[in-house]
Amino acid sequence: MTKLKVLFLATSLIGAPTVAVSAPVDYAIDTQGMHASINFKIQHLGYSWIVGRFNHFSGDYQYDNENIANSKIQVKIKTDSVNTNHAERDKHLRSADFLNVNKYPESSFVSTAFSGSDKTIEIKGNFTLNGVTKPIVIQAHKVGEGKDPWGGYRSGFNGNTEIKLADYNISKDLGPASATVLLELNIEGVKK
Repeated sequence: MTKLKVLFLATSLIGAPTVAVSAPVDYAIDTQGMHASINFKIQHLGYSWIVGRFNHFSGDYQYDNENIANSKIQVKIKTDSVNTNHAERDKHLRSADFLNVNKYPESSFVSTAFSGSDKTIEIKGNFTLNGVTKPIVIQAHKVGEGKDPWGGYRSGFNGNTEIKLADYNISKDLGPASATVLLELNIEGVKK
C-alpha cells in the first residue's frame, strides 16, 4: 500500500463518526426506608386485606436505557423485619408457620432476564423464600430518573407480582382467598 493510500485511510478513519455503545448504569438501592419499599397484601378470610411491608432490605441494580436486556437486579430481604402494624401477628408471621425467620433469616430475588420498555418492563428471576427458590415474573415500569438536590443521580421503578404460599412450603391454611400474596416493589436507586 502506498504512503498516500495509508494517509488517506488514516484521515478518513479519524473523520468517521463514532457510534456510541450503551452500557448499563449501576445503582445502589436506597434502603433507608424513605424512598424504597417492599410491600405485600393478602386477603383476610376473603373479607378484607391485610397489608404489610419488610422494613430492612438491600440490593443494587444495573439499568440500560438503550438496551433493557442488559439490565439486572438483586435484592436481599431480612425476613424478621416483617411489619403489619400488629405485634402479635408479626410474631406469628416470623414463626415456622410462615417465614421461619430463625432458620431462613433472608429472602432474595435475583433477576435472570429483562425485556420490554420503560413503560412495560418484564423482569424474570428467581425468588427465594422459606428455603425454596422458584422463578417469578415482575411486571414493572420506570417512574423516572434524573439529578437529585444533593449532587447525585437517581432512578426509580415500581413493580408487582404475586406468589402462592404453598409454592414456598408455607402450609398454614388461611383459606382459599388467602392462598396468594400480592407483592409491590417501589425501588429507588442512587447512581454509584
